[in-house]
Amino acid sequence: MLAARTSIDTNPASQLDVAADLVALLSDTATEPRANPQLEALTLAVAADLPVLLWGEPGIGKTAALTQLAASLNLPLTTVIASVHEPSDFAGLPIVGDDPALHGVPMAPPDWAVRLVRAGRGLLFLDELSTAPPAVQAALLRLVLERRIGSLRLPAEVRIVAAANPRSSAADGWELSPPLANRFVHLQWTHDHEVVVRGLSGTWPRAALPRLDPQRLPEAVTFARRAVCGLLSARPALVHRLPNHEAGRGGPWPSPRSWEMTLRLIAFATAADTSREVLSMLVRGTVGDGSGLELLASLDRMDLPDPEVLLADPAAAVLPERGDLRQTVLDGVVEAVRQRPDRHRWDAAWALLVRALETGAPDLVVVPASALARLRQEDWDVPASIERLAGAVSLSRRADQTATRIAAAAGSGR
Repeated sequence: MLAARTSIDTNPASQLDVAADLVALLSDTATEPRANPQLEALTLAVAADLPVLLWGEPGIGKTAALTQLAASLNLPLTTVIASVHEPSDFAGLPIVGDDPALHGVPMAPPDWAVRLVRAGRGLLFLDELSTAPPAVQAALLRLVLERRIGSLRLPAEVRIVAAANPRSSAADGWELSPPLANRFVHLQWTHDHEVVVRGLSGTWPRAALPRLDPQRLPEAVTFARRAVCGLLSARPALVHRLPNHEAGRGGPWPSPRSWEMTLRLIAFATAADTSREVLSMLVRGTVGDGSGLELLASLDRMDLPDPEVLLADPAAAVLPERGDLRQTVLDGVVEAVRQRPDRHRWDAAWALLVRALETGAPDLVVVPASALARLRQEDWDVPASIERLAGAVSLSRRADQTATRIAAAAGSGR
């Protein structure tokens, strides 16, 4: 054993080489396809060429995710710590030439911007954004929106992603200014313990750009425009709504600029057939939770079948699986009959209710069946199909009455 120990080279330089080899082995990790909604949301926003801001506690893996994203997309990564720079580092440094009166004073860009232009492509990572003072945030406005630094314009193939810690956990943190916050897609970055454990064992999720279907591009644009314009036509107050409190102004909120970003994200998500969870993260991260949830609800209604199409051929009707959407469709059918009362349309509506009873929860037909029954005119015969609904309606009413009695008894016993 002593001989074996003495055979190990104790030269400090060689020991550093061995240590470097060990570090290299620890850094040698692989990636695998794995469902990761927040990573999918990030890559879709990057594909849509929109600036993204990742919010998360320190050490959560924001920087590691950006490093892996740049490597998987084969983009050179340029990291700029916003909080340690001066405003002139983003606005450009004035350089006096031979004849300022004739040529003016050009604003020289920093070296990292020059490197990005020479490369022609890259991923610009603005880290620690919430610790940048207001003067630096103001200087970043033109960089984030117009991709300009001094007199230099970044190439179209450069994508911008930023990261920030919440003010409560940031070192000398500041709230983001409303103009700067409104230029980003805000994504909340959290950790998944299964992903962390799998990654520490040597395999991390793979960041890949969404696969856009070329055949769906025109359809995706039409759908996105109809979705956003339809909501804003019905809810004009949502076009611009600056939050009243400072913290809200430093996050996502609706404005014409952020609605334009939302429209682009919906088009990309539609062309890529993105999951509803990912789309929800992106929409709420652009116009805020309130406006985003209203838009998502309107997207659901856009996909609902036309009541007139259902009434024209009840036997071939395909009703939504989700209970709330099915209820909306059935209510729309009854309203369509109310608007144009006709014996054949009334019979077709009953046939649709029977179909809904056979393929879904019985309680969903109670309200529309009661409303449809009140539309009957004296010379209209009661259809035979109504007998199939009578049991479900009666059972539902008895259940409601029983629940009311139980609640009343419980209240009186207090």
